[in-house]
Amino acid sequence: MKRKLILEDGTVFIGEGFGDLSETEGEVVFNTGMTGYQEILSDPSYCRQLVVLTYPLIGNYGINRDDFESINPAIGALIVKEAESFPSNWRSETTLDEFLKIKKIPGLKGIDTRMLTRAIRKHGTMKGAICGIESDMEEVVERLKSQPLLTGHVKMVSTKNAYPSPGRGKRVVLVDYGMKHGILRELNKRGCDVTVVPYDTTADEIMQLRPDGIMLSNGPGDPKDVPEAINMIREILGKVPIFGICLGHQLFALASGADTEKMVFGHRGSNHPVKELSTGKITITSQNHGYSVKADSLKNTELEVTHIAVNDGTIEGLRHSSLPAFSVQYHPEASPGPDDANNLFDQFLNMIETHEKEGVRACQSVRI
Repeated sequence: MKRKLILEDGTVFIGEGFGDLSETEGEVVFNTGMTGYQEILSDPSYCRQLVVLTYPLIGNYGINRDDFESINPAIGALIVKEAESFPSNWRSETTLDEFLKIKKIPGLKGIDTRMLTRAIRKHGTMKGAICGIESDMEEVVERLKSQPLLTGHVKMVSTKNAYPSPGRGKRVVLVDYGMKHGILRELNKRGCDVTVVPYDTTADEIMQLRPDGIMLSNGPGDPKDVPEAINMIREILGKVPIFGICLGHQLFALASGADTEKMVFGHRGSNHPVKELSTGKITITSQNHGYSVKADSLKNTELEVTHIAVNDGTIEGLRHSSLPAFSVQYHPEASPGPDDANNLFDQFLNMIETHEKEGVRACQSVRI
C-alpha cells in the first residue's frame, strides 16, 4: 500500500506502508547504527518519534525474545529503505513487519533515507506525518506547523509503581525516566539489589529505601519538562552517590545549576567517539539524545567536564567537584552498540564503596 511521509517544510517522500497502517505524526530523527534495530524500536527514549534508520538492510535477522529494551515500545514510527520479509537468523521468532503489526507501530519503507537524513542534518529535526497517499499535503503541513510537539513523554514511559530486582550487593535505587533494560541488566550483573522507582518519586521516598547509590536513567524529551526530577536530584545531592545516564545526565546538570539546549539534529547511533579529558582516551559509544548541556552554563557551578564528543565538542560527561556524583551523555550499557564504556558501572560501585568508607571514618572521628 502506497503511503507518504510529509515534513513540515512541505517535502514529501512516497513509499510503501508496512507494519501498522495507522496515520501518525511526530518529530523525525535519524539513527546511524548498522545493527540493533530491535533495541532501537524498544528504546523508550524514542517515545513518539518517527525514527529513520540510515542503514538500508533492516529486518534481515528478524525479531527475537532476548534483545528488547522495554516491554511496550513507545516509538512513533519506523522509516527504512528496505524491510526484509524473510529474515535469516537462528534466533529469529517473527518478522519485523509482524512485530510492528502486533505493537501497532506504523512503518514506511522504500524511500530515499539518505536524502531524508541529509535534509535533517541541514535543516534540523522536523515534525512529520506518515499518512495515506491521498492525504492533502497542504492541510498536513499546516497542521504540523500549527501544532507544537507533544510533551509528557517521561510520564508516558516511566513505570507507574516501584518494583524490586533483588540482589545481594549494593542497594541501588534506579529512577526510571524511560529506562532501557540494559541499565538494569548491568546492575544485576554486578549483584546489585535494585529498586526501580517512578520518575516523580520524591527525595524523601527515595531516602526511605536507604539506598547505597542512586542511578538516574535515560529517557525521552526535554529535561526541563521534568521539574520534579530536577528538584529531587537537588535535594539528594551529597547524601548518596549518584550516576546519571543520558536524560539522567541532563537532569543532574540542571539540578546542579547548569543549563541545557536542544541540538540541531542530535546524536543517535552506535559509533560516536567520545574523549575522556583526563587521559585522552577515545571511546566509541552508543548515543540517543536531542538535547545537550550548555558549556558556558557551567561557569558558576561545581561541575567539571570529564568527556567531550570528538565530532562536535559537545559535553559528554560531568562530575561534581566536591560531592559523589557523575554522569555521562552516552550509553555505557550499549544495547545496541559497543560496550567500551561498560566500566562506568564499576566506577559507580567504587564511588559507593569510597563514600561508605569516608562515612565510617567520619563517625569514628566524631566518637573520638
